[in-house]
Amino acid sequence: MSVEAFDLHLLTRMVSGEGAIERLGDLVRELGGRKVLVVSDPGIVAAGHTRRGIAALESASLEAVLFDGVEENPTTLHVVAGVEVARANGIDSIVGLGGGSSMDCAKGINFVLSCGGEMKDYWGIGKATRPLLPAVAVPTTAGTGSEMQSFALIADETTHQKMACGDKNAAFRVAVLDPDVTISQPRLVTAATGIDAIAHAVETFVTRKRNTVSRALSLAAWRLLEANFETVLDEPSNVEARASMQLGAALAGSAIEFSMLGAAHAAANPLTARFGVVHGGAVGLMLPHVVRFNGEAMARDYEDLARVARGCSSVSVEGLIERLRQLLEVSGLGSSLGRWKVEEARLPKLAEEAAQQWTSQYNPRDVGEDDFIELYRAAFF
Repeated sequence: MSVEAFDLHLLTRMVSGEGAIERLGDLVRELGGRKVLVVSDPGIVAAGHTRRGIAALESASLEAVLFDGVEENPTTLHVVAGVEVARANGIDSIVGLGGGSSMDCAKGINFVLSCGGEMKDYWGIGKATRPLLPAVAVPTTAGTGSEMQSFALIADETTHQKMACGDKNAAFRVAVLDPDVTISQPRLVTAATGIDAIAHAVETFVTRKRNTVSRALSLAAWRLLEANFETVLDEPSNVEARASMQLGAALAGSAIEFSMLGAAHAAANPLTARFGVVHGGAVGLMLPHVVRFNGEAMARDYEDLARVARGCSSVSVEGLIERLRQLLEVSGLGSSLGRWKVEEARLPKLAEEAAQQWTSQYNPRDVGEDDFIELYRAAFF
């Protein structure tokens, strides 16, 4: 196997294990934190995980200030609200405790709090003008991999455009991977986030920007996720399977940092923005069609994924597609756009928006509006 040139710097320390959240206070203290903004959401607060995180901070003699105004797919309004709380309390460090929305919002708050301006000022790569505050992630889902990325995905409140705001300074210094905090997830959340992580592993393995190390991360993530997804759905209290999913999601998140994503995510974002399709469901139902679209050009790569999977019927592109459809089926998220009441007449507009998504440029095969229309049509029934 040839080794492509690469420039790799893993930005985030991983601390993993049952009960790892109890180390949160000591980890923040190591980074110099004293007054901590905890960014979370009402569901995580209700589950008791936020309280555990705050207790760990307070046991290390740190002061915690809670901002729990995060909603799914955070917007610029959520960031503004969090910045106001942070400024009013003079915080010096940040903890993102929750799913991808909480972690992305925490990064967004850090951008604006540390550098001023508005969220749109950081749309793109390397736009931070000052050092950002030290931040720690405690993911309560196994999905987005945001804990391992330097990007915040924040939607413009007016246009609904998702802005990918990336800067190496925005990466969390530490990611605390505690499988215990994922057990309380509703089945639908486990399913949606798990499918999202699976899509990350598959897409990052074949993007134009991939390299030898990112492919190793993607492959390791795929092994863990494909083998344990059905188990966490059937046995939600299986801590070993939860830990495997959590690590798989983090490894796939690391792969995104270096290889980006592809057409499945580009097609998924307009479905979420325009029709409210759950992100994991959107990317999951588009992924088999994108694999087929890329199949001839990337056959060997997809065969590598099929070869290491437990559930593929054959080492082939079709074997991988069949396995992805099986995983989507057991998720219960739905395998057609019709199930989500997407209007067929809107497909051209969705295709136009998909072609403008930042991830489309990294798909291994050129993909334009006409291609996205065909991909949507293939996923319609």
